[in-house]
Amino acid sequence: MESSSCIYKDPNSPIEARVKDLLSRMTLKEKLVDYLVGSVMNAGGSAPFPNAKSSDWADMVDWFQKLALQSRLGIPIIYGIDAVHGNNGVYGTTIFPHNVGLGATRDADLVRRIGVATALEVRACGIQYTFAPCVAVCRDPRWGRCYESYSEDTNIVREMASIVTGLQGQPPEGHPNGYPFLAGRNNVIACAKHFVGDGGTHKGLNEGDTILSYEDLERIHMAPYLDCISQGVGTIMVSYSSWNGRQLHAHHFLLTEVLKDKLGFKGFVISDWEALDRLSKPLGSNYRHCVSTAVNAGIDMVMVGQKHREFMKDLIFLAESGEIPMTRIDDAVERILRVKFVAGLFEYPFADRSLLDVVGCKLHRELAREAVHKSLVLLKNGKDPKKPLLPLDRSAKKILVAGTHADDLGYQCGGWTIAWNGMSGRITIVDFDHLLEYSWVAKIAFASFSGCVCLWVSGCDVGTTILDAIKEAIGEETEVIYEKIPSPDTLASQDFSFAIVAVGEDPYAEFTGDNSELPIPFNGAGIISSVADKIPTLVILISGRPLVIEPWLLEKIDGLIAAWLPGTEGKGITDVIFGDYDFSGRLPVTWFRKVEQLPMNFKDNSDEPLFPLGFGLTCKAGNSFD
Repeated sequence: MESSSCIYKDPNSPIEARVKDLLSRMTLKEKLVDYLVGSVMNAGGSAPFPNAKSSDWADMVDWFQKLALQSRLGIPIIYGIDAVHGNNGVYGTTIFPHNVGLGATRDADLVRRIGVATALEVRACGIQYTFAPCVAVCRDPRWGRCYESYSEDTNIVREMASIVTGLQGQPPEGHPNGYPFLAGRNNVIACAKHFVGDGGTHKGLNEGDTILSYEDLERIHMAPYLDCISQGVGTIMVSYSSWNGRQLHAHHFLLTEVLKDKLGFKGFVISDWEALDRLSKPLGSNYRHCVSTAVNAGIDMVMVGQKHREFMKDLIFLAESGEIPMTRIDDAVERILRVKFVAGLFEYPFADRSLLDVVGCKLHRELAREAVHKSLVLLKNGKDPKKPLLPLDRSAKKILVAGTHADDLGYQCGGWTIAWNGMSGRITIVDFDHLLEYSWVAKIAFASFSGCVCLWVSGCDVGTTILDAIKEAIGEETEVIYEKIPSPDTLASQDFSFAIVAVGEDPYAEFTGDNSELPIPFNGAGIISSVADKIPTLVILISGRPLVIEPWLLEKIDGLIAAWLPGTEGKGITDVIFGDYDFSGRLPVTWFRKVEQLPMNFKDNSDEPLFPLGFGLTCKAGNSFD
């Protein structure tokens, strides 16, 4: 081990002096791959073991950290996780609405507070880094990551970038623009993604091509990154997609000349998972060229996946041969070390166990519940404006609850919950006394540049379904009949005051969510129609994007709510439908009439939408915000 008198070990020395001192002590192999473990990333669907609690995660992360600190220079790891709507991969955490729902709130301070809560729950696991926020501007709901975008409107996305300050803390006045910032041990390093234009691909194809002039790319898709950079965001992840036919991971102009030089970003640029493999056809062929292209383009840290040994071998060869200049190597390592020093990892490398009590705490669950009721968008309230359906009578004698999504917490939370792709059922525990067992197989994948090893994990939570919330909200004398698909005999009953039908999408992530037709899955339209023919009906649509609602169906129903992917707090829905709060959500995206209209955005398309961007009714006045 090096002497304790080293500048890089002195917390009172300026960060840049510490970075330069440590860099000067590193060998080429230490810079590239070999100071044991440089970074660890959690891969979707993995966990330390089934139902691992935050304390178990902290044990695992600390084990990795101890391993890293045994290296010659004692450089700590950064451990990263996809905490994209809360620390959604860990047992007992709070699951917030996905970004599209938060965009409907238009509440930048709410989003900032969600960032604060998420950071605390991530830090309780000993984890210092989240791959969030996604600041994509989604221009086409056919895209499988639409729910990860706050809005089709660049200005709304820019407002929601306040989550960076929530995650990392508020930079002091005079903090240099572009320089990474972290307030302290209760904050986490954020990652703005996916640079740049991933929400604007042709026909909404995931990993597709964004065909735009540079001026439009800058105006529509790049602008939110300026807000993240001004808040001191520590890292930026590159998109799998292309711009005018050139893949972003190979784009020197955008990554180096624009992001680093023009915008002045001083944190590190990280690749997406196995993105380098995509730089060649067939996939992963001529891998050495892929490594050279990406690193020379400006990638500082690489999520390698399964090719860590090949990556290490190729990277060393490319550096020793000069194909990747030493100036490029040193720039990347400096950026990674800068973020580690800013994050205080050299002084506080291990988990702070005092934070364990905040995981899934009442305060955070109430915050998530607030986010749900503020995100709901009321699209229809009564067939006759003079006879609104909402708010519902909680003392009604008998009500019907139906639909595929009324009692399914997995559908309610969507993708990136428990597993990468999400799943159906009681994926989270209903209360702390009845723990749902679920199994995972730990998967460790490696990524390296300046020694980055990566792991991706998922877990369980506390949660309340829509049905649970309805049963809790109604009066003692009210009878609730629940049938996922109501029988003809049930529908023939004449004594229901009203019905609540919850339908929507099954969970998905990334390319698995690409959809060119966008119907309501699971015969959702048929279920709605059969109920609405017999009973006054409120439809709650659970989805990550607008779906096709045919005119005949819209005419049948009495009330329609876009609930997006609300997460674990179903009580946020009953808070509004029974009148404890009025609706305040506004559409963050344009709701099209038919897919043939797509792409359809508020400034670029004159075709008449079903509901325009910004539309949202209230109960009290019956008006729209639009």
